[in-house]
Amino acid sequence: MSRSIRPDAVLVQAVIAGALSFAHLHDLADAAGQTGWKAWAYPISVDLLLVAAWRRLRTARKDRSAWTWFVIALFASLGANIATAGLLDLHNVPAWLCILVAGWPALAFLGGTLLVHAPTDTPAPAESRSQPVDEPGVTEADMRRADPPAPPAAPELPAALPEPAVPAVTVPAALLDHARKIAESHRATTGTPMAADALSARLGLPGPMTAAIAAQLQLT
Repeated sequence: MSRSIRPDAVLVQAVIAGALSFAHLHDLADAAGQTGWKAWAYPISVDLLLVAAWRRLRTARKDRSAWTWFVIALFASLGANIATAGLLDLHNVPAWLCILVAGWPALAFLGGTLLVHAPTDTPAPAESRSQPVDEPGVTEADMRRADPPAPPAAPELPAALPEPAVPAVTVPAALLDHARKIAESHRATTGTPMAADALSARLGLPGPMTAAIAAQLQLT
């Protein structure tokens, strides 16, 4: 699918203005004694200086030198248009105009060189923050509230105390034989072993002594 070509009015106007200005500069240079190819080089020189100054103004609008060379190139273009509109006798050009036209190439070269090689102010890169900056209004108490406190450590339990050793009880042999007889008599009568509590009640002895006798007789 082909795209339709729509002529731009501004572009057409620019082409017409450029062609007329180009022709007027050529006619003025030819009338000032610059004949042949030199007369065609003058309008190119003026337009190049105008473009270079405009490009410089796009990057540095406050550059006075760029404004100066833009005005000079614009004055040369407008001056040629006005001079060739019938206000100047092209067959009798004044001497000062011939000198100005002859010196224009050197002036245009100087202006173009200064515009191209002029330093451009670039913003300095922002310094990286190597250290943290304290935020205003943040106190140490706020930072403590922001961080939850650590849970308290569990208290250590004391070590278990060793159980007191049961002192060894010496059972007399006669007492041990008497207790054995009672236990055997109970087994023979009931058919079940005698309990340690029953033996303790039967003998009427203190607990440690009874426990020692029951341990030796293997009573439960």
